[in-house]
Amino acid sequence: MTDLSTRPGPEQSEDADLAFPAGFLWGAATASFQIEGAVDEDGRSPSIWDTFSRVPGAVVDGDTGDVACDHYHRMPQDVALMTELNLASYRFSVAWGRVRPDGGAVDQRGLDFYRRLVDELDDAGIAPWLTLYHWDLPQALEDAGGWTNRDTAYRFAEYAASVHEAIGDRVPVWTTFNEPWCSAFLGYTGGQHAPGRQEGVAGLVAAHHLLLGHGLVVDALRSQGADNELGITLNFTVADPHDPADEADVDAARRIDALHNRVFLDPVLRGAYPVDLLADTAHLPWHGSAWTDVVRDGDLELISTPLDALGVNYYKGDSVSGRAHDAVTGADAAHAERATSTPFVGCEDITFPSRGLPVTDMGWEVQPEGLTRLLVRLAREYDVPPMFVTENGAAYVDVVGPDGSVHDPERIAYVDAHLRAVHAAVEQGADVRGYFCWSLLDNFEWAYGYAKRFGLVHVDYETLERRPKDSARWYAGVAARNGLGSVP
Repeated sequence: MTDLSTRPGPEQSEDADLAFPAGFLWGAATASFQIEGAVDEDGRSPSIWDTFSRVPGAVVDGDTGDVACDHYHRMPQDVALMTELNLASYRFSVAWGRVRPDGGAVDQRGLDFYRRLVDELDDAGIAPWLTLYHWDLPQALEDAGGWTNRDTAYRFAEYAASVHEAIGDRVPVWTTFNEPWCSAFLGYTGGQHAPGRQEGVAGLVAAHHLLLGHGLVVDALRSQGADNELGITLNFTVADPHDPADEADVDAARRIDALHNRVFLDPVLRGAYPVDLLADTAHLPWHGSAWTDVVRDGDLELISTPLDALGVNYYKGDSVSGRAHDAVTGADAAHAERATSTPFVGCEDITFPSRGLPVTDMGWEVQPEGLTRLLVRLAREYDVPPMFVTENGAAYVDVVGPDGSVHDPERIAYVDAHLRAVHAAVEQGADVRGYFCWSLLDNFEWAYGYAKRFGLVHVDYETLERRPKDSARWYAGVAARNGLGSVP
């Protein structure tokens, strides 16, 4: 393992050119399916990603998450890495199919793994930050309709209660869902993600039931007197009209903002769906009636139960046009025939032209100033709880040198620029209290399998050896000094 003993210590904090507020939380994030492996051990049942990854062409190179990073067996080693990175918090997700296989009865063996993880984190002085759902729905529940079935929201609440009963007293922050936009629209409209359904308006139906599951859990925990901080993590874009003088582009950007950002923001923080989104989708039926018939009395009141934290995931913004363009950016347009189906239901006329910005290995444009604008907008337009950037990072091609080192200056520059964007937002009044780098480890990157590397720590998928990259050393220093030095 690379020695990080030379990382800057807290005494060097006066060297920071940009100091973050006292108590700013520095962390890194992962997700259960992407790192755990051990997919058939200790009673775990298959998830929709186990099934989807075996569909020909669904995942690059036919990769699966069967082994992933083998975190299930190497967890203590990985927590030790977190200590070397000076992490104050670790954001992880729980695998539903470990805790309640097939969505049924509790299996204590699954809960025991997360008890052991929390024990390790406690011993290391690292605060656990738990996400209940990061896309790995038990396949048995998908067979019953998945998130288009209202009953799934109630099964989610049962599962959440089981996890909270086991470790609720030792995990300070709980988030219900990670990026429900991806679960709903990539999973049920575009089909780029599990369960791979391309059913248009089904994404809106799934989105509502995901939100309902969120509301049920937060309301239940509040009613039981839980003193944890409760929240949800949403992924955002900054939708800019490609030509601000073109009415078609301006309207296209509005529609993307509604179907990517406000479709979740407004129900959670305002207790209502955006009026323009409802008007745009009023013609879309679900099982013979308006899709909005799935919204029942009392749902939005539950969904808007007040929160303690909002997780903000940001990787890029979008240049949006209502006219045809040849150049299209975005990971979901980069491979496989299924990517030709837009995840934005009713927006088949919209394109995403390139602006000529630098791109990551995902094909995503690098736009750090968009993060500043996003955080400031949330602070000014919404009654938003304290915000945490719960995912931000970049995939680049990494090469292990003869001495075992991994030099990744592009990743360092990306994270540095986005941290400066966070700092700028704080200076403009946004209440941002922490940052979690995506990701702690290289991992199974969903439809891209093992072809894309986001980690601060390199993983050799043949030997499973971990090697901290240069970015890990750099990030350890940032966390130690609670601030940034000169631009890398």
